Amino acid sequence: MPVGPGSLIIILIVALLVFGPKKLPELGKAFGNTLREFKNATKGLADDDDDKNKSAK
Repeated sequence: MPVGPGSLIIILIVALLVFGPKKLPELGKAFGNTLREFKNATKGLADDDDDKNKSAK
């Protein structure tokens, strides 16, 4: 069940109604920081696995 453009618009409207226009930029920034930290953490795990596979060969 993919999320289409119509669904994203509805989600954004609901978020705007629930949190208000002043709070949305703060939530976006927090989400971006969380996503960046998660990406960096998973990148480190993938790099560790690659190093282990190279040393095992």
